Amino acid sequence: MLRDSLRFLYYASASPAASPSDCKSLSTLLRDYETPGVLPPSARIDRTLKLQSQRPWNFWDMWKYPAFAVGKAACLARDIVAYSIWGPRRRTWGIEMTIISSLMRDVSRHSALADIAMVRMVMGLSGLVPLPGDALVTPVTFRVRKRNLRGIIQALDAQETGERELSGEWIVGKKLWQALQSDDRSTKQVDEESILVQSISSDGPVGRHHSRVMLYIHGGAYCYSSAAAQRMISIPLSKYTDARVFAINYRLAPETQFPGPLHDVVSAYMRLTDDLQVPSGNIVVAGDSAGGGLCLALLLYLRDNGYSMPGGAILFSPWVDLTLSCPSWETNAAYDIVPSPGPDAHLHPVVMYLGDGLQQYLTHPYASPLFGRFEGLPPLLIQCGEAEVLRDEIGLLAHKASLAGVYVQHEIYEDAVHVFQSFPFLGLVNAAFASCHDFVFFKLSGLQDPSPKLLGGICEARLEHDIDNENVRVVRGDGTETCAGRRGVQEHMNHEPHDPNDIESELYSWASTRPKGDPIVSIAETRDLLRTDVGGVEAPSGLRRIKSTLSVLVAEPPLVAKIKGPYPYSRASSRAHSHSSITSFMEQFTLSSNNCIMTPQAHLNQ
Repeated sequence: MLRDSLRFLYYASASPAASPSDCKSLSTLLRDYETPGVLPPSARIDRTLKLQSQRPWNFWDMWKYPAFAVGKAACLARDIVAYSIWGPRRRTWGIEMTIISSLMRDVSRHSALADIAMVRMVMGLSGLVPLPGDALVTPVTFRVRKRNLRGIIQALDAQETGERELSGEWIVGKKLWQALQSDDRSTKQVDEESILVQSISSDGPVGRHHSRVMLYIHGGAYCYSSAAAQRMISIPLSKYTDARVFAINYRLAPETQFPGPLHDVVSAYMRLTDDLQVPSGNIVVAGDSAGGGLCLALLLYLRDNGYSMPGGAILFSPWVDLTLSCPSWETNAAYDIVPSPGPDAHLHPVVMYLGDGLQQYLTHPYASPLFGRFEGLPPLLIQCGEAEVLRDEIGLLAHKASLAGVYVQHEIYEDAVHVFQSFPFLGLVNAAFASCHDFVFFKLSGLQDPSPKLLGGICEARLEHDIDNENVRVVRGDGTETCAGRRGVQEHMNHEPHDPNDIESELYSWASTRPKGDPIVSIAETRDLLRTDVGGVEAPSGLRRIKSTLSVLVAEPPLVAKIKGPYPYSRASSRAHSHSSITSFMEQFTLSSNNCIMTPQAHLNQ
């Protein structure tokens, strides 16, 4: 008891408390995002900031680097000692998250010590982290041609001559590739309608016809990272969703500013639909952080300009409010791995992304999607961490989209940080990807009208030419390439056992990196829990779900109720009220690392 009290006092003194001004209802907060061009009163960015060049390096600045290293080492040592004595800063954290959080905390205060090239080099080291399982990766380069695009990127499209190139990569899970290779070619002659009925009604891998294609947009604050650096997410996505994933390398800021990256993403989407002839309803767009914001910008652009929409979207911790207005930017700053931008413009991601258009575009819906209208968007799966700085704006996004009639599945993972899906040592990661599997295979199939089409012969031939060529290589779980080239890959795969019913052995091939005793949530468990009713509320994989019309939800802060105690899927203490004028609802989950289900009444009694 005394130890717990001292621990509470120690960490409470190090964490900022919510101010009374932050105690607003969701309806009040959403009113701040109704009018593009008008900043919310709580905005944490100066619209007059201008992009600055790196200050010339001075010999006398050398002392700052060892001083930074010493200070960060002292902070790390203090946090490790505190972890050993008082326990973790967050209830479910292990030593890994304690160290990562300590290293990233307040790093933005020292941004003057680095330039954009140095930061990109450091972030590129993430490519050295062991990757999940085996997968086939095929680098792709294509020319961007003029497509007579409309709207905000019309001028950029008019400048295209067909000479500029974009790169990306196809990611295909090993077992998916084997299944595609072993498909009976005679099925092309079978009546398409009978195949479609079989593929939709079958739960097993044998009945799938692998018609999903995913466009993945990486994060990195619009300034860093790449498709290859985010394979920690794109490879599991392909395995769990049984989809061929195309990850695009859009141009980065500050070299290319808004709306240039949006133009690249639209070009990648049009390449799938027009050049490769993938039906738009078969496409699922996905992205993390800034990539999640670009996913929403893509959806809004396609809707506003009358283009065909994808079948759904999966958003991992999407960055949707460049004004940095929500309270969690302060309340979670002590925990998250995302450093809050400094007060000046040096290495400020928003300033680098918008450049001279900061005042014009800061609240533009394609830059800050939270200011947009969401009517007509496809179903959304939104995942975020309870301990991340973007938590509140993501919650507002889910509520606003649901009120607009969009199907939203909003999942909040206990004590998780920004884009926690890229940390395979966290037990929550498997459950997060299992939820992606459920969303793609069960939710989208039931919500889409019309249902996804079978890929035609021309589409399959073009996808095969794009993926299965001399550039393909097998990427092993430790990040090394075991073989390259079409013949080498085929020989490698021929020596691999292929059991189409043994899907989960591949999905959890990286489970050995998790701490001992951390639970694994399998697809089968997720599916069973999906069909289990807990107090009238479905609870897949131990998640709490709230079905709500969201007209008057939670008048008290925080936006997401904190889950206390060992309750993995506890219900929020907020209540939802129905409203006759609202026809949509949102499904909201909170996932803990434990493995039991708690009824709503049991939680309310605590």
